[in-house]
Amino acid sequence: MNEHLKDDVSGKEISPVLWKAGIRLLLMVVVMLSILFLAAGRFDWWEAWAYAAMTMVILISSRLTLILKNPELALERVEAASQENVKTWDRILMPVTAIIGPVLSWIIAGLDLRFGWSPDLPDSIQVIALGVIFLGSGIGSWAMLVNRFFSSHVRIQTDRGHTVISEGPYRLVRHPGYASNILAWIAAPIFFSSYWVIFPAVLVIVISIIRTAWEDQTLQDELPGYSEYAGRVKHRLFPGIW
Repeated sequence: MNEHLKDDVSGKEISPVLWKAGIRLLLMVVVMLSILFLAAGRFDWWEAWAYAAMTMVILISSRLTLILKNPELALERVEAASQENVKTWDRILMPVTAIIGPVLSWIIAGLDLRFGWSPDLPDSIQVIALGVIFLGSGIGSWAMLVNRFFSSHVRIQTDRGHTVISEGPYRLVRHPGYASNILAWIAAPIFFSSYWVIFPAVLVIVISIIRTAWEDQTLQDELPGYSEYAGRVKHRLFPGIW
């Protein structure tokens, strides 16, 4: 991307990106808290407040950094769903991991608190689990900031000069974004002290593994240089495992 295009993206298009990203962030936090508290039937639930606060810290810091560092990627993530070459299967799978799974987990966690379906774990264990969720979210943000092609949907971004990224966490695994998401979901039932949150967590983890496999195959088939990169970085999600 030449300097003129960078200036154009940074100047003319940064404002709508900021507005869209800001409105989405605000709506997500409001919806999250509304679902959690409506399901729980109470406001004195420290886990909900802590989870919302952590989400805001991660999203505000990572998205603001993204917009300032790489406004072109910020535009891509806002507009990716409308691109024609998004893989058909990802139009189905992506909402499961990004919308359906989280909403189900919030509803179930709140209902579990209201009706006491699961025993309450010690606060110390829940805080550790929250730390694991924070770590997973942080790794995902790192991957996004390193990878200028970190779109929300699977597509080969020929319009943006799509190339292989092998820096940062991509030195260890080929899909650190999915790996970080799985790590956070493993800790979610523990943080919410809910056996039943295991069900949406397993759903999201399974779909994330499927997305990883299908996206990896797409990249190997369609992105020049990716097969060579895959030969150097052997594992998709977990070093030494897969």
